[in-house]
Amino acid sequence: MTIIDRYIVRAVLSATGLVMAVLLVLAVLIIFIGEQGDVGQGHYTALSALWYSLLSMPQAAWELLPIGALLGSLLGLGQLARNSELIVLRASGVSVARIAGSALIAGLILLAVETVLGELLASQLEQTANAQKALDRFSNLSFGSSGAWVRDGNTILNVERLSGGGRFGGMLLFQLSPDHRLVAIGHAEHASPVAKGRWTLDGYSESRFTKDQVKAGSAGERTLVSHLTASFLAFATAPLRNLTARALWTLIQYDRANALDPGAYLFAFWSRIARTLAIAFAVLLGVPFVLGALRTAAAGSRMMVGLVLGIVLFLLQRLIESGTVVFNLNPIVLAWIPTALLAVVSLVLLARAR
Repeated sequence: MTIIDRYIVRAVLSATGLVMAVLLVLAVLIIFIGEQGDVGQGHYTALSALWYSLLSMPQAAWELLPIGALLGSLLGLGQLARNSELIVLRASGVSVARIAGSALIAGLILLAVETVLGELLASQLEQTANAQKALDRFSNLSFGSSGAWVRDGNTILNVERLSGGGRFGGMLLFQLSPDHRLVAIGHAEHASPVAKGRWTLDGYSESRFTKDQVKAGSAGERTLVSHLTASFLAFATAPLRNLTARALWTLIQYDRANALDPGAYLFAFWSRIARTLAIAFAVLLGVPFVLGALRTAAAGSRMMVGLVLGIVLFLLQRLIESGTVVFNLNPIVLAWIPTALLAVVSLVLLARAR
């Protein structure tokens, strides 16, 4: 990198770091306040809530970094413009494209940080935080009634969330005949993997259907032979926003192999990639703004513009996510719409910048 590159990159990254520090403090505070309703349940204390909030910070950083990058670009480049340093660069023959290229380097660095957060840190720490919270509140019982539906051959399972220690809080089993008739329904209070392809079901009860009657029984404990692994079920029962791209791709391949609809996983997968790439365009968007209307504006004005743009982008993504699920629209196309709009706006404004 040249001296100009380093100077612009340092300005953008330092401003982004300051913005992210403020946003993360607010995010942790909001999470901590939201946990106060659970304090006092079991062994879940205020210190436990604080630890949970801190472990959730990488996930919050992953979600907030696109907005932080936009604000950091506006503030960092805006400060250079306000001090007339960008004017000096332009007067020295440095083109807008050259300045944008330097800013893009900062965007690529932030994109790499986002990838590390999303694929290596956020998901694992979020799962650790949830498992520890479950142990503190419910003494190793399931901490949620929601779960995932998966199919393994002629058996359909509804699995509740991971409760800690590799155990799942409960499991419903629907056994089908080769001609897809319901043969039996079983329920286990807890499910634990004991070996590859084998599970122990505790507190197991079953209702088996025959031609003219229903036979109910309770075995107490049952061994289930299944191709499903604990790691796969942990992916399937986790919220989609907490899953890595690799985990989402595993679930997509599983649904396709079992003739299931992977639409929700497809949207989450491509949306995750698209929002990561959006960071580069968010940084570029700051260049035409600070060279134009916001060149002499105060930091507060640039912050307000960045917040408005970031909120619009966030709301658009949430609106599209809801439309994908409700109206069964193409998940891949819709996942890229916010990033595509951001890219078009950034490139058009850059082309018109003087």
